[in-house]
Amino acid sequence: MKISDIGEKYVMHTYNRFPLTLVKGEGMYVYDENGKKYLDFVSGIAVNSLGHNNKRLVAAISEQASKLIHISNLYYSEPQCLLAQKLVENGELDKVFFCNSGAESIEAALKLARKYGSKTGRQEIITMVHSFHGRTFGAVTATGQSHYHEGFGDMLPHIKYAEFNNIDSVRAAVNENTVAILMEPVQGEGGIIPAKKEFLQQVRALCDEKDILLMFDEVQCGVGRLGTLFAYQHYGVVPDVVSMAKGIAGGIPCGIMMAKKNVAESFVPGDHASTFGGNPLATAAGNVVVDELLGGVLDNVKKQGEYLEKGLDELVKKYDFIKERRGVGLMQGIELDRPVADYVSRAIDNDLLLVNAGKNVIRFVPSLIVEKKHIDEAMEILDKIM
Repeated sequence: MKISDIGEKYVMHTYNRFPLTLVKGEGMYVYDENGKKYLDFVSGIAVNSLGHNNKRLVAAISEQASKLIHISNLYYSEPQCLLAQKLVENGELDKVFFCNSGAESIEAALKLARKYGSKTGRQEIITMVHSFHGRTFGAVTATGQSHYHEGFGDMLPHIKYAEFNNIDSVRAAVNENTVAILMEPVQGEGGIIPAKKEFLQQVRALCDEKDILLMFDEVQCGVGRLGTLFAYQHYGVVPDVVSMAKGIAGGIPCGIMMAKKNVAESFVPGDHASTFGGNPLATAAGNVVVDELLGGVLDNVKKQGEYLEKGLDELVKKYDFIKERRGVGLMQGIELDRPVADYVSRAIDNDLLLVNAGKNVIRFVPSLIVEKKHIDEAMEILDKIM
C-alpha cells in the first residue's frame, strides 16, 4: 500500500492533501517517493526559513539531541536563554515567553492582554476583518473570517472586528472596555494584504492615547520574511506585544510571545505555561535561524523580494485575469479573478509547489535563502501554467 493510501485510511481528514509523499529535501527542493524533484515555494507554509537540510541547522539539532532534548521549564537551559537574549537585544521588546506554535503564541497574547486589563476591569479585544490568528478557540475567535467559526458553537466573548487599514473603523470599535488591538502587519490567510504604514502609525497613536495594548501577529510575516528580523521593524511601528512562530526554528515546532516589560509583568507564576515551550532542541534550532538571519539572510530577503516582485508584476501585465500583486519581501501573492486551486495543482504537475491564501490568491512564501535562479525557474513554470 502506498504511503498516501495509508494516510488516507488512518490520518484524520483535517487537510485536503495532495496525493504526494515527500521523502527528502535539499536547499530549495524536495523529492517525492519516486525521486521526482520539486521547487518548493511553500516552505512548509513559511516555516523552512533556511531551506531543507541546512547543514548548520541539522548539526545544531543533532548536537543538542545528544545532550538534552527536553527539560521542564522549572529549570533554565542555555539555548533558551541565549535565544531570548538575541530576540530582545535585536528588537524593542523586553521579555520572551516560549510555546510551540502560532496559535499558542496568540493564546498567550490574548491571556496577557486580559490579565493586563484586569487591573481596570477591561477585557475587550479588537481584531481585524479578514485576519487569521489560528485554530484554537481563542485564536479562531480572534480570526475575522466567519467561515472558520462555523460549526463550533459560541466563540470567546468580548472580541470584535474592525476593518483593516481603516482607522475610522478601528476608532469606532474602541470603547471604555477595550484593552487591546490585535492585527497582522501583513494579513496572510486573508489574501496577502499588507498594512499601510500610516494606518499602523494611527493605531499606535490611538493605543497610546487610550492606554490600549497594540499586539502584532507576526506568526507568518515575521522572522525575517519582510526583510527585517521582526515585521514591525519594516514599518517602524513598535507594538506592546508580538507573537511569532512558523520560521523561528527552521522547521522545529516553536512559538514565541514577546512583550514590553510593564506588560509582561502582568503574568506571574501560574498564570500561563507551556510544557514543551522553549525546550533545548527547539531553541537550539532557533539560535541558528536568528544567527543566520542577522548574518546575511535578511539582506538576501530584501534583494530577492524585490526580484520576486518584478517577476510577478510581469505576469500581472501579461495576463488580464491576474488582478494584482500584493505583498512585502518574500511574502507575496497574486489575486486572480477566479479560484486558484487548479493552478496550484497544475504547478505541482510541472514540479513547482505553491499554496493558496483564500480561494483566489496564490501565495509565494519560499525559504529565505531563495536565489535569483530559483525565482526565474518559478516564474517560467508559472508562465507556462497560466
